[in-house]
Amino acid sequence: MTREKVDLTGDKATLLATLYGRAVHSRSADPVLRDPLAEQAVERIDYDFRKLRMRPIDALSVAIRVRTIDRLVAAHLAETPDATVIHLACGLDTRVYRLDPAPTVRWFDVDFPDVIELRAHLFPPRPGYTMIGLPATDPAWLDRVPADGPVLVVAEGLTMYLTASEVYDLLRGVTARFPSGEIMFDALSRLAVKLGRLEPAIRATGATLRWGIDDPGDLTADVPRLRLVDQTFYSDVPEVSRLPAGYRAALAVMNRIYFLHRIGGIVRYRF
Repeated sequence: MTREKVDLTGDKATLLATLYGRAVHSRSADPVLRDPLAEQAVERIDYDFRKLRMRPIDALSVAIRVRTIDRLVAAHLAETPDATVIHLACGLDTRVYRLDPAPTVRWFDVDFPDVIELRAHLFPPRPGYTMIGLPATDPAWLDRVPADGPVLVVAEGLTMYLTASEVYDLLRGVTARFPSGEIMFDALSRLAVKLGRLEPAIRATGATLRWGIDDPGDLTADVPRLRLVDQTFYSDVPEVSRLPAGYRAALAVMNRIYFLHRIGGIVRYRF
């Protein structure tokens, strides 16, 4: 088996942490998320994943976030079987394979050229699936996606690594290019950005957390076409029942404190 060498540092290297988290959890006895392609990718990548210091609880947390977004995307596809999906900063995520949408769905994965090249070596082609080798902050990718109908834009693990101006420019570009659609991404509060800098994977990769938002409704002032639909808090999703008792007790306390309850979640907007 040919092993793929990687040379990723900083923000880019976090894609290895999420890949490894999915693979580790997928191998567990009763996972909330099965991801055999992630397991295979970890075996094929020439990288010492041990230095990410991924604990089982960290892998479970990754799986819970991914499963939550999978569920939201699946619900959207059930309502819109001919959707156009754009996954920004896709990294080595395998969502298009996990959800296995119908061939009528046009799915675009967007990331840096070297990441897309690595994806092409690790994952098979499939009908209706296109990869675009451009960073999410480069507006050139917009012209590579047909603007003939509504879109679903998914940006998992992206916005917290951008500056505020990059987030606003990205969202304005999307809402200007496409006639209508939905945008969902995982957002951290400002407190979570500060605390997240202490996370083992963040410290191990040298990534920098930059942007957080305490009230997702505030974003509509900077991107006027957006309308906030809802916010799903991680502490409220059913999979948290799989967390150890101590973590569940801490979440119960956090849920009683407004700014701690809103420390992170998935936000959805329409335009």
